[in-house]
Amino acid sequence: MSGRVQLIVGLGNPGREYQDTRHNAGFWFVDEVARQQGASFKPEKKFHGDAAKCRIDGDEVWLLKPQTFMNLSGQSVQALANFYKVPVESILVVHDELDLDAGVARLKEGGGHGGHNGLRDIIQKMGGNKFLRLRLGIGHPGDKSRVTGHVLNKVSQDDRIDIERAIDNAIRELPTVIAGDLAKAMNHLHSK
Repeated sequence: MSGRVQLIVGLGNPGREYQDTRHNAGFWFVDEVARQQGASFKPEKKFHGDAAKCRIDGDEVWLLKPQTFMNLSGQSVQALANFYKVPVESILVVHDELDLDAGVARLKEGGGHGGHNGLRDIIQKMGGNKFLRLRLGIGHPGDKSRVTGHVLNKVSQDDRIDIERAIDNAIRELPTVIAGDLAKAMNHLHSK
């Protein structure tokens, strides 16, 4: 991986009706990072989202929660990245992942969108897919026809506990990811 992470984007949907849905796992992650670092999100109209700045092991990092709704997440990412000249390789996107069980977190560099509309829009708006991803497992409902309801319904208490455990495990690896040692962070996180 080239360079350090300068921007961590948590994907989700704005509004109270979505805050406890599986699709908001990315928001939960950046909210917990902000809480641990004593940072506060503020609405930033020019970035179409809520943004916060914090230091993680001495590195200054932006946290972003797009408020554009999931399918237009790239608009927010592009606005902040262009304004602060953050290269696509220095962005970590945190999102819910159907293909992983709740409680599993996996790091990945590059790749396709796998049907995830937030990733699809970021790839399109950023003109590439070379950003890092932190995939937070939410489990699959078993049938393609049930995916929308699965991601947009409130998460069960057991799944929420599992997802929060995965978030905690991933946050422990965050300084290593930010420093640019993705292989080491993957080795630790993926062995959990």
